[in-house]
Amino acid sequence: MSQARVLSDMTPSIPTARAVVYSETGEPSVLRLVEREIADPGAGEVRVRIAVSGVNPTDWKSRRGARPGENVDEVVPNQDGAGIIDAIGEEVTNVAPGDRVWLALAAHQRTDGGTAQEYAVLPAERVFPLAADVGFDIGASLGVPAITAHRALTVSEDGPSRLSPGALDGRVVLVAGGAGAVGHAAIQLARWAGATVITTVSGPEKAALATAAGAHHVVNYRTSDAATEIRAIAPDGVDLVVEVSPTQNAELNVRVVRNRASIAVYANNGGDELTLDVRTHFSLNIRYQFLLLYTVGQAEIEAAAADITQALADGALPVGADVGLPLHWFELTDTAAAHAAVEADTVGKVLIRVTDELD
Repeated sequence: MSQARVLSDMTPSIPTARAVVYSETGEPSVLRLVEREIADPGAGEVRVRIAVSGVNPTDWKSRRGARPGENVDEVVPNQDGAGIIDAIGEEVTNVAPGDRVWLALAAHQRTDGGTAQEYAVLPAERVFPLAADVGFDIGASLGVPAITAHRALTVSEDGPSRLSPGALDGRVVLVAGGAGAVGHAAIQLARWAGATVITTVSGPEKAALATAAGAHHVVNYRTSDAATEIRAIAPDGVDLVVEVSPTQNAELNVRVVRNRASIAVYANNGGDELTLDVRTHFSLNIRYQFLLLYTVGQAEIEAAAADITQALADGALPVGADVGLPLHWFELTDTAAAHAAVEADTVGKVLIRVTDELD
């Protein structure tokens, strides 16, 4: 998809739509609003009219790049979103025009596929059904956070590979940072699947959010001995840790997990290097599982999407301040501000209203 060109008056006008793009890495200010040609989907592709775009840390990290000022092919950012199928290419059978969908990894390995635009063309395997009674705000809040949370909850050696009601019955799950987007989804999915959910937070406001999300127990690690408190809740130990800060929490985790526990690491908040006491981890048969959504595999993503769709049908993944995930809305013209908000660690979910016409 390229920027629209002005041709002679005798040439039929080329349909265009608004998109936010960047052509060099750097601060949010590199983002700019343009008009781009509306492309047709090719074989195996769909075109989605975007209603809401979701912003994640991975989006601003990609925009910033390894260092600022590097020239790149024009990129439309943002991996997640929700909207309506506008057109399909040949060989597409999973969706049809008019279907409501949520998107995941829309911009992965595609400079023009991001959701910060009115029309996005992307592979059909990256869109998933969104029921009529599920809002586009919920759909745009899934993607990276929900699929990451699903993967973290299904990597345990002794646990299920799929989630459903009862799949985690009898298990204790510890979610580090329960007020974040992935933590919020992990709490909701784990509780839906029957686990006892403990989460750690840094203050009372985040504790209230984690409780609203459905956590059974909330531990403020700044005001208590978190390990002692978690052991009091789960004397036999934690089965699975959903970990956002492995460097900072390594000592805590080894004090609270049971034998054969798994620690699923999905981020490196607090440091890039991790030191482990080998003997202690030997003795408890602890399994560390690192996960990155971009390379986890299509089969795993599709399994997660199927389970998430079922959880949506059960009403298990609501969003909003009253259920632990405050929403922060921006217009497409304010995409730079939306990126800046996520980069500033705004608590909750940052969403961009792309069009009101699909509400």
